[in-house]
Amino acid sequence: MTTYYTYMDSPIGSLLLAGDGENLSTLGFPGGRMQRRHEPGWVEDAAPFVLAIEQLRAYFTGELKHFDLPLAPAGTEFQRKVWSALQGIPYGETRSYGELAIEVGNGKASRAVGSANGKNPIPVIIPCHRVVGSDGDLTGFGGGIETKQRLLELEAR
Repeated sequence: MTTYYTYMDSPIGSLLLAGDGENLSTLGFPGGRMQRRHEPGWVEDAAPFVLAIEQLRAYFTGELKHFDLPLAPAGTEFQRKVWSALQGIPYGETRSYGELAIEVGNGKASRAVGSANGKNPIPVIIPCHRVVGSDGDLTGFGGGIETKQRLLELEAR
């Protein structure tokens, strides 16, 4: 299967968008643990990402509060369950890892939830930045803590 990709400029840097031409499967940051670049064999083509770019630009200007895009994040059943729960966290709000663990049906799984959160292949759109420590502290984020803070500040406006 062909993977298409493009990059878009954003207030948090150049973002990699990749997918199969219909579904978005990757959003990569320019830095941090989740820094991603396109891979050999991927086809550069911005056309499949017009809607995603339009929605991301609206999000970064504060005009869009909820993404409506076809997504295909690759992960385990548990990871996909966590990512689905992340999409239920309202714009401008946060949840702790423990609260998210309860939401996915296992209150003792906050570490597993944290691991799944850290493996989210479509951050920002699947809003893993909205998960914080139980004391409200900003904890690990694939794009770096500074990026997480900027996204939360954007949503607080």
